[in-house]
Amino acid sequence: NSSELSPSFLLASIPGLEAAQAWLAIPLCSAYVLALLGNCAVLLVVRAEPSLHAPMYLFLCMLATIDLALATATVPRILCFYWFGSREIGFGACLLQMFLIHALSAAESSVLLAMAVDRYVAICHPLRHAAILTNGATAKVGLLAVARGVLFFLPLPLLLLPLPFCGSRALSHSFCLHQDVMNLACANTTPSVVYGLTAILLVMGLDAVLICLSYLLILKAVLRLAAWRERLKVFSTCIAHICVVLAFYVPLIGLSVVHRFGKDLAPLVHVVMGNVYILVPAVLNPIIYGVRTKQIQRRIL
Repeated sequence: NSSELSPSFLLASIPGLEAAQAWLAIPLCSAYVLALLGNCAVLLVVRAEPSLHAPMYLFLCMLATIDLALATATVPRILCFYWFGSREIGFGACLLQMFLIHALSAAESSVLLAMAVDRYVAICHPLRHAAILTNGATAKVGLLAVARGVLFFLPLPLLLLPLPFCGSRALSHSFCLHQDVMNLACANTTPSVVYGLTAILLVMGLDAVLICLSYLLILKAVLRLAAWRERLKVFSTCIAHICVVLAFYVPLIGLSVVHRFGKDLAPLVHVVMGNVYILVPAVLNPIIYGVRTKQIQRRIL
């Protein structure tokens, strides 16, 4: 009875490749180290380069911090499992990891929306950009992004806390996600399902719609320019942000589709999609901005 009230869960191994997990953990660890180095480099470069003390790059620092926190909340635990066989994760640790993943993802989505608004104001209202997006306003947006993630996703572990878990304890991923843990409960999970879906739609779903709306307005403003060269020059300032948005939302949508409609898919798909969702944005974001921003390139070199 006590184990039902406070169960432990089993992280998902790589199906069919359990014997080679120690070797497969090496590229995973390499990606994690690359994410650490890349995002720390962005933070140090923006701090050291006065010309980058602007809202867009302050938002980039927030993005790097969130990516570091998200990767650190998951990858070291996965590596402990792959290298040392520590497959079991406690109930409390699982709920904490689940909360951090969802709250940090919500904060990253909010920062991406703020970056889209920054691009919109810079292109459509350039004379008002400095007055609207001051450093103080940028800091408030960062605090609001974190508070939004915490407030919207704190109820998720609280809704799971009283549920009994009396059946299978095997997760579909190498870390804890709300849908994954919820599916293992042997009780009515309707409140948790409804709230989880509502939170996702009100945060990530709404942010995605507003980002698309921002770029429609930007595209409308760009098409008003007479020369094609001017249009390309103005729109090129958005390329890096568009790539970062895709790097975040494509794995997120893919993971959501796998959870909702992929019950018949091979377990390997679930494990791979989960790892892609955690690591791809953290690895790609500093590379994208490093390639697109000459000041960052020069400072790193």
